[in-house]
Amino acid sequence: MDYHLYKPDDFPQLYSIEEQCFQPPHRFSRRYLRSLVNRANAATWIVKEDGRLKGFAITVWTLRKKEIIAYIQTIEVAPDARRRGVGRALLSRIEDSARAAGAAQIWLHVQAANAAAIHLYEARGYLCQGRRENYYPEGRAALIYAKTLSL
Repeated sequence: MDYHLYKPDDFPQLYSIEEQCFQPPHRFSRRYLRSLVNRANAATWIVKEDGRLKGFAITVWTLRKKEIIAYIQTIEVAPDARRRGVGRALLSRIEDSARAAGAAQIWLHVQAANAAAIHLYEARGYLCQGRRENYYPEGRAALIYAKTLSL
C-alpha cells in the first residue's frame, strides 16, 4: 500500500471512492469534496494499491478559543480494501497531520449505527462525548467522539 498526501490528479479516483462508499443523500458533492481537499487548513491522505486509489481521509483544523482543534471530515475505504488496516493507517496519518498543525484535540461525528467505525475510533483512544439526533439525512443519529492529541 502506498500512502501519500493528496495531489490534484488524485481527484477522479478519490470521488469514485466517495461514490462507492455513499449513496445520495449521504454523498458529498464533487464541488464540496473538491473544496475540502483544496483547503489550506486541511490534510487529505490517499492510499493506493497497484496504482488504484483504495481510500482517503480528510481532516481540517481551526482556531477556537486560542486552541487549534481538528475535525475528521471523512475516512473512506473502498469495499475491496476493507478489513485490511487501511482505515486505521489513514486515521493515524490524519492524526499526525493534525498534530503537526498544532491541534490539541481531534473530533468527529460518526453514524450511531456504524459499529465498525465506532470500534476503530474507540480502539484508537477516542471517547464518546455525546449524541446528536437527526444529524445525518433521513433522521439518522450521530455519535460525537474526541481525542486529545499529544504534541
